[in-house]
Amino acid sequence: MERIETNGVRLNCVIEGQGPWLAMSHSLACNLSMWDAEAARLATRFRVLRFDTRGHGASDAPPGPYSLEMLADDVRGLFDALGIREAHWVGLSMGGMIGQTFALRHPGRLASLVLADTTSRYPKEAWPVWQERIALAQAQGMEPLVAPTLERWFTAPFRAAHPERVAPIAQAIRATPVAGYVGCSHAIPKIDLTARLKEIAVPTLVLVGEEDPGTPVAMAREIHEAMPGSELVVIPGAAHLANVEQPAAFGAALERFYARVLGGA
Repeated sequence: MERIETNGVRLNCVIEGQGPWLAMSHSLACNLSMWDAEAARLATRFRVLRFDTRGHGASDAPPGPYSLEMLADDVRGLFDALGIREAHWVGLSMGGMIGQTFALRHPGRLASLVLADTTSRYPKEAWPVWQERIALAQAQGMEPLVAPTLERWFTAPFRAAHPERVAPIAQAIRATPVAGYVGCSHAIPKIDLTARLKEIAVPTLVLVGEEDPGTPVAMAREIHEAMPGSELVVIPGAAHLANVEQPAAFGAALERFYARVLGGA
């Protein structure tokens, strides 16, 4: 792991494998470890960059609010510091929002996009829900957010059958700095990019858990329909963290996508 200065913060990152660059961006209240399984597989054909978003993991957590443009510019600085001219992108939830924002803000820097369990737009009515979460974190810390977040992120059968896979995610939520959670929670609900997605002219895979309550299939379909030529894959038996709940199906979708994008290279 190394920490790299970018856009006024130090971001923690890990680089594995050889090949074309591929960057992986995690969800709110997680860190780069949520991609452990995928990174191990992808590092056989990519040079995989995982990083802790501003306010998360071992990266700096300055007071917010943050914006998606700020988080995208963090990535640009990270790419520049590492000499990355172009990279493939895998982002889940907030990571998908950062990927969309980055692709529009810094055209030509992404070779492809995987947008998993994310949205391109939140209705204004969603803001009070985020305000409640922000207030709770500021008043009581992250602990009261752990259980309700896990209920949204995983189906009930998975939580019951696989406590050993839920526990690391619970710990990641618990360990997220309040400043980082609050900062990013100001950025996320302001996303409104659907009308501009047609400007992104790179191969795109949209993935979504069939039972995702937070960024449901309808939101994934909206992204897919706004991006001509994109592919939509709905993963059965998964809620929000589809890669953790259904790693085989998630990984297989990535394999098929990259086989097509790289042409067997």
